[in-house]
Amino acid sequence: MDEPDSGNGETRRVLLTGATGFVGRYVLRELVLRGHTAVCLVRSESKLASITAGLDPSRVVGVVGGLFDCGALRDAAQQSDAVIHLAGIILENRLFGQTFDSVHRRGSIAVVDAAKEHKIRRIVHMSALGARPNALAEYHRSKYAAEEYLRDSGLNWTVFQPSVICGHDGEFMELMKTFSCSLVPPVVPYFGTGENRIQPVSVKDVAFCFVEALARDETIGQTYGLGGPRSYSWRELYAACRRLIPGARNWKPMVSLPLPVARLVAATVMKTPLVPHRLKFNGDQVQMSQEDSICPTDLVESTFGISLRDFEGELARYAALIR
Repeated sequence: MDEPDSGNGETRRVLLTGATGFVGRYVLRELVLRGHTAVCLVRSESKLASITAGLDPSRVVGVVGGLFDCGALRDAAQQSDAVIHLAGIILENRLFGQTFDSVHRRGSIAVVDAAKEHKIRRIVHMSALGARPNALAEYHRSKYAAEEYLRDSGLNWTVFQPSVICGHDGEFMELMKTFSCSLVPPVVPYFGTGENRIQPVSVKDVAFCFVEALARDETIGQTYGLGGPRSYSWRELYAACRRLIPGARNWKPMVSLPLPVARLVAATVMKTPLVPHRLKFNGDQVQMSQEDSICPTDLVESTFGISLRDFEGELARYAALIR
């Protein structure tokens, strides 16, 4: 039987990192539904199996191992002819060696080197808006270092730099529901003035663009910011979430956490097991909240032939599904 068409007449076997993460689950589904085979580097085959219900099992290959498991990475690369590299973290866990530098920079080096060793030319890479060499946040510096290594690799690369990625099953929207609906915390906190702007983008649009880039040679050597059609201040975003999420406790006040206090809490209380994982934040997140995370949308829409989904329209559709 002929393989399904992927949009340009070519199907691929794609090494996918971060497949069981929030964005990875959507990219995996997009790959399979468009006729590609996803070769997933994962730590748990059972977790991979739990997210692939309803997908053609012949188009999902699990390779057990991490970014620094040379044997597993080599095995996955040998089975692939393109790479989508998503693996990343937002919170460090130094006890397990998970730092921004190790995961973002050194992990990306390992993936790029494996691609080069096995003659894989095409790679699509997840970075972040704000990635730059002189960033105050190590998160952004590590993302930029990964970009630079990729740009110097000689591979046919495409880089995406998203703002905040949203979907009903993502940690960010789960946090927004906690802030809106739960008694703990008793206030809706924001850092500093809450006036810096973010541009929430649908995870469905992100997944589409990552997979579609494989079919578009004009995206090679390009870096794209990814944000939705509207930007929000943090206070505006919280207000929208409280308006649209069922069960929101609108009496909860929005309260500023002064930056010195936020940084002190991030360096002390947030590093203890007393705080639920969903509510944890670190110093980099405090810093990044004080920078705008916005970008033009016209280049992405014209290149990929899409109209980016409106945050509030999407939220109204999936709000009841947020855990």
